[in-house]
Order: sequence, then structure tokens, then C-alpha cells
Amino acid sequence: MLYEFLYSLTDYISVFNVFRYITFRTVLAILTSFFFTFLVAPYCIRWLKSISFTQHIRDDGPKTHLSKEGTPTMGGIIIIASVLLSMLLWGNLKNPYVLITVLSFISFGLIGFVDDYLKVTKRHYKGLPGRYKLLAQIFVATGVTLFLYFNPKDPYSTVLSIPFFKKWLIDLGVFYIPFAIFVIVGASNAVNLTDGMDGLAVGLVGIAAVANAVLLYVSGHSVFAKYLYVLYIPGTGELTVFCGAMLGACLGFLWYNAYPAEVFMGDVGSLSLGGALGSLAVITKHEIILALVGGIFVVEALSVILQVGYFKLTSGKRIFKMAPLHHHFELKKWPEPKVIVRFWIVGIILALLSLLTLKLR
Repeated sequence: MLYEFLYSLTDYISVFNVFRYITFRTVLAILTSFFFTFLVAPYCIRWLKSISFTQHIRDDGPKTHLSKEGTPTMGGIIIIASVLLSMLLWGNLKNPYVLITVLSFISFGLIGFVDDYLKVTKRHYKGLPGRYKLLAQIFVATGVTLFLYFNPKDPYSTVLSIPFFKKWLIDLGVFYIPFAIFVIVGASNAVNLTDGMDGLAVGLVGIAAVANAVLLYVSGHSVFAKYLYVLYIPGTGELTVFCGAMLGACLGFLWYNAYPAEVFMGDVGSLSLGGALGSLAVITKHEIILALVGGIFVVEALSVILQVGYFKLTSGKRIFKMAPLHHHFELKKWPEPKVIVRFWIVGIILALLSLLTLKLR
């Protein structure tokens, strides 16, 4: 961890004292992730093309997407690499919350990598069978949850915090375990379902990363947490650096993933980013706020659930023209860039509302 070495030089050069500040290291993490992704992506895109790791477009999707056939996929490996590099340089990997989040991030990425690899090698949109993918996600989420549940340093390990209310806490006891697993797995899959348009998911994750960075910094700062009536969990402030790394990686990747996309992040990117957002929420007890910050992700996932359920109950009828929801608007003749930008706008508004919960308590 480079920052520890640089901070140790404070006794000789006082300016190095800035490396003790989370905010300073968060900015460095953003810049490191962004420039690493921005510079490495072109080489990675050419490499993915050379080994034929390209997207296979399903026939039952929007016809406008057929032109995307052959676009390099699995670009999420760049996001994972850039986040890990930033954390190695500027993060405190001795912090247990940082370590468990990074491990969750990598583990969900590995699940996505296997899924993507099977898709590109089979040349089919179906990769890892759904039941195996879900079991793997539950396994990782269970590991994260059990770590938090048995963490002796966390007095709120089984607590559900209700936003907008001062100290309204619900102790779920042992039932917190399945609840937290549901949050992490749900967040991972929701981001995955949203990743169906150029830049849509990665842009929304970047927005969510900014909101989460503020929430995490407040949760890990005793003075701010007390003033705003937020649960103070010592050590969680370091996760602000992780959010910064995610933001920088998302911005750098968006440069090449924006419409028309030169590369897709694939499940390796969407599952890892979604799993990270879910893990951050359960660590800081912001599970309900996650549903607000990631409101678009929630709606996208619900649109699929409702569509499938209604289709089965009514023997073939549909609520939406197509699910997830972004495809519904696309089939209503909204141009793809318009759907993307409008979803981003809603995402920004939801992120601002989530930050408003800090004051309205």
C-alpha cells in the first residue's frame, strides 16, 4: 500500500501528512482508476477482438441491437483491475471492511467471468446455468454476511436502520442473515439486468458510487455520524476510497462504453459492481437507502419479475412490451441514447434524495 509508505515520510517531509486523510486518498483513487481504465481499455479492446471474445446478441431482443453483434465483451476485467490497483495504492487493506468488500467484488467478478467465458466460447447468449450462478452468488453473499454477523467490533451487526427517523432501529437477530444475503444477491443481479444498453448500467453505478461515498464517509466519521443521527461504525470510512476507485473505473470505462459502445463490460463487470454495492449497503446498514440510490436497478429487476409472473398467470399476456424496462421504452420508439440519458437523470435525482435522508432525521 503506497499511501502507508508515503505517510511514513511525514516525519521528514510534513506535506506527506495529507495521505492520512480519506478524502485526499479518495480523489487519488478516482484519478488512478480513471486514467488506468482510460489508457488500458484500447489495448484490452483490441485483445478481446483478437481472441474473439465478442458479444452474441439474442434473437428475441430488440432488432436494433443486432448491429451490436461482434462488439468485444468482458470489458469488466478492466474495471476490476483498475479498482484493485487503486485500492493497492491508496486503500487500507488491513481494514476488515475494506478487505471483505474487495473479496466480495472479486468473487462476484469471478462468477461473471465464468458466465461470460461460457457465452463467448459457446457462441450463445446462455452461459453458466442460472441455478449454478445463483448458488455461487448466494455462497459469496453468505460469506460476507457471516463475517459481518459475527464481527465483535460491530454493535449493529443484526440491525436494520430505517431512514428519515432518528434511531429507529429494528434488530432482526438471526433473520438478518437471509435478509443481507438477499440484498447482496439482489443488487448484483439488478445491476446485471440493467446492463442492456450502451453505458446505462456503468453510468448508474458511477452515480450510486458518489452517493455511497458520502454515506460511507459520514458513517465512519464519529462527529458527522452523531450530528446527523447516522449509525457510527468505526472503520467504514475507509470504504469511501473504494467508492472513489469504483467511480473512476466507471468513468474511464464509460468513455468506451458510451453509445455506440466499443466494448461491453459483460457479467464480469455488472455482477462485481452490483455485488460491491450490495456489500457496501449491508456493511453500513444502508440497505433501504440502497433501494433508493439504486432505484433504477430495483425497477429494472421488478419489471422482469412482474413480466415473467404476469406472462405465466395470464398464459402469454405481457405488462411491458419487453423486459427489463429499458427495452420497453426502446420498443416505444425512444432512441437508445435518450433512454440512457433519461435513466441517468432519474438516477441522479434518486441519489440526491438518498443524501437528503441524512438531514431529514
